Amino acid sequence: MRNLWIKMGSLVLVALLCCGIYLFHDLNGSFDYALPKRAVKVIAMIITGFTIAYATVVFQTITHNRILTPSIMGLDALYLLLQTVIIFFLGSEHIVAVNKQVNFVISIVVMIVFALVLYRLLFKKGSQSIYFLLLVGIIVGTFFSSISTFFQVLIDPNEFQIVQDRMFASFNNINSDLVWLALVLVCAIIIYAWRYMRYLDVLSLGREWAINLGVPYDSIVKKMLMIVAIFISISTALVGPITFFGLIVANLSYQFFKTYKHKVLISGAIVMSVIALVGGQWVVERIFTFSTTLSVIINFFGGIYFIYLLLKERKAA
Repeated sequence: MRNLWIKMGSLVLVALLCCGIYLFHDLNGSFDYALPKRAVKVIAMIITGFTIAYATVVFQTITHNRILTPSIMGLDALYLLLQTVIIFFLGSEHIVAVNKQVNFVISIVVMIVFALVLYRLLFKKGSQSIYFLLLVGIIVGTFFSSISTFFQVLIDPNEFQIVQDRMFASFNNINSDLVWLALVLVCAIIIYAWRYMRYLDVLSLGREWAINLGVPYDSIVKKMLMIVAIFISISTALVGPITFFGLIVANLSYQFFKTYKHKVLISGAIVMSVIALVGGQWVVERIFTFSTTLSVIINFFGGIYFIYLLLKERKAA
């Protein structure tokens, strides 16, 4: 246990160092202007890292598969479809497209309603295999992506540029009002989800063991899946989709801590996500001079890491 605390403390120090460098490097005396803007970005990255890391670790615990991410449920594809449909039918100058607060709220509501309807239909007749849920999520996500591509082919080229900007997560133009709204939502959900944290260690043993140990398995799984959907909805609506990010930080946390305790695994994944996002954004701004976005870099390395995990699992089998 002592080694776990040492490892966690080291990660926290690195995360604080990354945040400090990002906030105060090369300010040149412009504290009143630059520092508040950087602080909002850091808070947005912490919110994004927290929601994605928590959702991914919980989702992998429920599915008992470490190469799956919540994006397999089709929420990222639904977000892109929603943004495409808004621009295609309403235009880029409509209030839903221009006003980020309205767009943020609509995006979250649509994704959460979709998740609720999906879960309600699949679990309507009682217990349903989680793998059936994943299969439906893959099919629905592919369907949404196909419709998005269809509209993007027909859309005006100038307005397609706006849609294209929303295909990739970006921290460059974060709206401070959205950050504070997202922070309030995340804090409220954390308070609700905290009571179920103690069940995760048992859920990782499997359905039969969890039921035998007195855990109301089906009820807990439904609630945790809803929390996962809400967290992914918030992060996606706030900055955009980051497909492989959760996969990276979750698996790095498993390998680094080598424990079954989810409080440690989730905390470690959150701290690693903050390091990756804040440090990566500093690299994008200072080294690449905004010539690319952080999500492109994450998806590139995440894709390589995903292939590595697949080969590793195949070799172990």
